[in-house]
Amino acid sequence: MPCALKISEAASLAMHALGYLANRQDGPITSREIANRFEISEAHLSKVLQRLAKVELVRSVRGPRGGFILTRPPDSVTLLEVFEAIEGRFEPSQCLLSSSICEGDDCILGKIVVEANTMLRTRLEETTLTEVEAVINSNTVR
Repeated sequence: MPCALKISEAASLAMHALGYLANRQDGPITSREIANRFEISEAHLSKVLQRLAKVELVRSVRGPRGGFILTRPPDSVTLLEVFEAIEGRFEPSQCLLSSSICEGDDCILGKIVVEANTMLRTRLEETTLTEVEAVINSNTVR
């Protein structure tokens, strides 16, 4: 079924992976364990985790007991930070066309696009990894 909201797979992987790390703070977690939990590509996840390490949201631990750990407490990391670490600055477009033809004021969709982008940004900004951790901990997330 089509969906109007599109978040890249990389950004989605980042949010899920960090939520999982927030839930498992007893030591480093391997990319394989995270990939198995969400039934995703370990290779793609590894690239995402490397990007998160570059912006210091996670730290890589080498060795036989290595893996990834969060660098900050889960309640201090928002989903907006995670999203922007992968996608760059959240700069919502006001036009759905590749060549913007209006500023959103006279759009045939009214203010739907502007309102949807504002709501998404607010939600990402207000949601911390602690909240994601609670969902993952309930084992209902896929």
